[in-house]
Amino acid sequence: MKYATIGTSWITQSYINAANFTGLWQHDAVYSRNEDTAKIFAEKNNVQKYYTDLKKLAADEQIQAIYIASPNALHYSQSKQMLLAGKHVICEKPATVTTEEYIELKALADNMGLIYTEAIMSMHVPALNILKENIKNIGRISSAHFDFCQLSSKYPGLLNGTVPNIFNPELRTGALMDLGVYNLYLIAELFGTPLTVISDSSFLHTNADHTTSAIFKYDNFQLSFTCSKIGQGFSQSEIIGDLGTIGIDSISQLTGITLRKAKQKETEILIPFEEDRIEIMSHEAKFFYDCIVSNANKERYEHFHDTAIKVRSLCDLIRKQNNFPF
Repeated sequence: MKYATIGTSWITQSYINAANFTGLWQHDAVYSRNEDTAKIFAEKNNVQKYYTDLKKLAADEQIQAIYIASPNALHYSQSKQMLLAGKHVICEKPATVTTEEYIELKALADNMGLIYTEAIMSMHVPALNILKENIKNIGRISSAHFDFCQLSSKYPGLLNGTVPNIFNPELRTGALMDLGVYNLYLIAELFGTPLTVISDSSFLHTNADHTTSAIFKYDNFQLSFTCSKIGQGFSQSEIIGDLGTIGIDSISQLTGITLRKAKQKETEILIPFEEDRIEIMSHEAKFFYDCIVSNANKERYEHFHDTAIKVRSLCDLIRKQNNFPF
């Protein structure tokens, strides 16, 4: 199936590699606002067509689907434009900034008989089902903490006086919208919507959040999460029960998942710490393809959207509680 890409960053290249890995996709066109950038990226990926005009890309009848990895602030408008042009869309997280935008685009896709989904690799890897199955083995959950703290490669530039995209709130970015989304997806998928939310954010001089934390209250336990772009974390996230504890090394890729039963010294490795990123990302590309060509994934597709809406609602609430500039 022929698809085009919007954006020329490393994440776009990663998705192209992952789509190639599936053997299901043909990369047919590249879009960038800058012609030189578009041409170089197209040549790098052996693609003949490149565009600097979104209207011309939308009008290309040979292209059936679009992968979008532009700045967050453009996701909604570009997704809508491509859906209105009759193209299936997979958009990098966060696919939209607000819940209302997401619901609108999902309804638009449904009305036009198209697939609209978010590229969030952790929700499509086989490790997710393994994690769900093993939660049953740790008994009654008393607490959990999900932490995704990753020192941004763009942070030195910020310290030197520039404003990288990831730290520019005008582009709807920052720790919550970049890293926290992974935490929230796993929380919503495993435990659903919490009863109450208490959150706090710390901001840079640009007014982008560099760290956001929250405590979620459920019926019988509480869960905390932290995300940060200005420090590197090394400890596992954990789900703690009265019969054992599950550790998660990578929230975004769901690798390094371990199970340790209470009063036992040995730790069982459920998912290895190191797995190939291209293969991990290939699952979201395959999910996108399967949803387009078959109704067999209808239930899974709708469940994914239900989870995505829960994530959007939690993001909306946390931003409101902490007076985000967007």
